[in-house]
Amino acid sequence: MNIYHGLSVVLSSMLLLSLPLPSSAASGMAKSDPQGYSLNRADEDYRYLIDPARRSDTWDPLKYIPFSESGSCYLTIGGEARERYEYFSHPNWGGGPPGSGYWLQRYFLHGDLHLGENARLFAQFQSSLENDRTGGPRPTDKDELDLHQAFLDLKSDFAADTTFTLRSGRQELAYGSQRLVSVREGPNVRQSFDGFRAILHSGWMQIDAFVSRPVTTKRYVFDDDTDDSKTLWGTYAVLPFPLFPKANIDLYYLGLNRHSAMFRQGTAGETRHSLGTRLWRTLAPLDYNFEALYQWGSFGDGDIRAWTVASDTGYTFVSLPFRPRLGLRADIASGDDDPADPDLQTFNPLFPKGAYFSEAGLIGPANFIDLNPSIDLHLAGSVTLTFNWDFFWRESTSDGIYNNAMTLVRSGTANDARYIGSMPQSQLVWDIDRHLTFVAIYGHFFAGGFLKDTGPGKDVDYVTTWLDYKF
Repeated sequence: MNIYHGLSVVLSSMLLLSLPLPSSAASGMAKSDPQGYSLNRADEDYRYLIDPARRSDTWDPLKYIPFSESGSCYLTIGGEARERYEYFSHPNWGGGPPGSGYWLQRYFLHGDLHLGENARLFAQFQSSLENDRTGGPRPTDKDELDLHQAFLDLKSDFAADTTFTLRSGRQELAYGSQRLVSVREGPNVRQSFDGFRAILHSGWMQIDAFVSRPVTTKRYVFDDDTDDSKTLWGTYAVLPFPLFPKANIDLYYLGLNRHSAMFRQGTAGETRHSLGTRLWRTLAPLDYNFEALYQWGSFGDGDIRAWTVASDTGYTFVSLPFRPRLGLRADIASGDDDPADPDLQTFNPLFPKGAYFSEAGLIGPANFIDLNPSIDLHLAGSVTLTFNWDFFWRESTSDGIYNNAMTLVRSGTANDARYIGSMPQSQLVWDIDRHLTFVAIYGHFFAGGFLKDTGPGKDVDYVTTWLDYKF
């Protein structure tokens, strides 16, 4: 697919989606409101620091460095350091290297230069290191030093709360719950893309159109480059949903082309189209996140017909001690019906978040049924303790199971066992202050019938802990 033709297609789709632009949309966060640190640091806005009286943090002198009397030309400098320890007892249920503990380090440094109200340059460098892992670093463990983001924004203001931005260059993409397009926060090396993005923002409504190619992760200094064998394009809209109180709805189309894609059925070229919607609400006491998606396209000489339905529902008892939240996730994604048939029914999660089910990342989001009850306890204003128990089955017994990178880890087509196993897990998150967060996680995967029958099927112990500092 020609990348410039793809850009024209998604821009046209964006204009069509923008026709029913609601004039009564609720206004978003004011530009003068302080913000916390964002998942994508490029989303942060420090214009409120033009007022010296509002500068209270140690790092505020680096957040707003003005170059003009009006204050519209300024530089923001920021960064992050994450020090992480991880341990597996039996990686891949005993089918991989021996279990080991190892250290992961990740560092970011970025500069955000605003050249007036309508132009902006953003650059971010990253360094990801690994030590002591038996078998060496995994593909997303090590990238000694590279340019993670570097883009130009050109913005036009149409009304008080309506802007249009054209972004070009290397950038992070993250949409919705990051089930399909994510920054890959869990693994040591995050995901970025080279391409173009158009952003229409009005109040609480945002419509994105983009065409891009993923950046390959290589291990050494300034050697990452564009993966020309893959193209991702699409349109993603986030809108208020007035039929339900304080709810929102996402509507999206995503396209993916890969020169070579591997599934249990075999390896071939893949062109896949995804059409989906997401209904969500984040406010207590009732929060929910429902998503449904259908995929079609071609895989070699066959047709693609795949789907997924996902849900995450919770209720917070705000008047009880520790404000407990009871939650239930229930997800299902299709698997292939017959590896001998050229048609393919395996769902492809495109570029999902690395910690899709848990930080352990043992199972990826394809050919699965998942049921995950949980409870969150807020032990103090800044400490949250979560317990959950995840149960996994195969959706199709004619397909295998995959990891987060969509690599087949267990074929199992000669085995009709459906139950994969379960993983209880506990997680503690302590937001020590605005900058520093401590996380500790322990999980134990109980191997089920499918893993034991196809062997090896050993239980897995998983431990990880990290400190993350942002400024």
